[in-house]
Amino acid sequence: MEGRFFYYLFSAVRVLLYPLAFIYGAVVWMRNRLYDSGFYSSIEFSVPVISVGNLSVGGTGKTPHIEYLIRLLQYQFRVATMSRGYKRHTQGFLLADADTNAVKIGDEPMQYHIKFSPAKIVVGEKRVEAINETLKLFPATEVIILDDAFQHKAVKAGLNILLTEHDNIFTDDYYLPAGQLRDLKENYRNAQIIVVTKCPADLSETEKKNIIQKINPLPAQLVYFTTFAYGEPHHIFNAAATQPESVKNAVLVTGIANPQPLIGYLKRHDISLKMISFPDHHSFGQSDIDQIKQIFQSIDKQNKIIFTTEKDAMRLKEFEKEFQDIPVFAIPVEHQFLFNTGNDFNNVIFDFIKNKS
Repeated sequence: MEGRFFYYLFSAVRVLLYPLAFIYGAVVWMRNRLYDSGFYSSIEFSVPVISVGNLSVGGTGKTPHIEYLIRLLQYQFRVATMSRGYKRHTQGFLLADADTNAVKIGDEPMQYHIKFSPAKIVVGEKRVEAINETLKLFPATEVIILDDAFQHKAVKAGLNILLTEHDNIFTDDYYLPAGQLRDLKENYRNAQIIVVTKCPADLSETEKKNIIQKINPLPAQLVYFTTFAYGEPHHIFNAAATQPESVKNAVLVTGIANPQPLIGYLKRHDISLKMISFPDHHSFGQSDIDQIKQIFQSIDKQNKIIFTTEKDAMRLKEFEKEFQDIPVFAIPVEHQFLFNTGNDFNNVIFDFIKNKS
């Protein structure tokens, strides 16, 4: 009965938000027309530019997909990865270096910087200026990966990869604030590749066909399906530390758009969870750290642990002294392509770079 009440309440609120969503959609439509008409210019670069993004606000798995591309390309090409640096405490163009932290460049770029040292990691709100500055500093750059740039029209990427979440396909979504869409549904046509993310690992051929029919891709568009694969947790402060054995009790700390896949993964491993969820890209403060420690200490069990995501770990690293003798482990996540299509996807990426170069 309670669940039904909240369902109807949410539906009523959504109906009230429809007029605002209509206005939002109209503004986005006008912005797109200004670019299409040439009133605003889109710059195309001679270096291959790959854009990864979505039509909605967060939760589609952009970060692990960017990591997939860096991992695929970094030892064959000179790669630069560019992000806006969302919620960083700085402005303008910045190159990640030895003194970089999440406060300066944002949690996702910091994660790329730590995990992929051969790649150049830069941030900049203005993508055109940031690309020009990157090519000035590193003229031998062979590939640029744009993080969360599908809706940014100022740069005309050579290859656009659009992500959409299995449980919230963009065709079923609504415009802000009634839903999560921040760009026009019709703009899916601008992508050369569409990736349906966070699929069940046992996704059937029938459901795959149904989703493709719902998306209705253009003849030249390629559609792929991926699932999340979680790796071995690692201590966020001590690389040599190993996870305690037989962990059955944990505090899960997340500040991401959609923690449900990670929650489901841990529960499938019979781990009893106490969850603390913060908004996406949340900047942790002392009161947050005190709350996390208090909840951890309230668990009257042995072999207890704190789990978090790699992205959240970038921001928690600033509080290392607060977690003395408390095991805090980050759980890495990667995209795995379903239906044995990973090599096909890889070849499309390689062919684009070869042809563009």
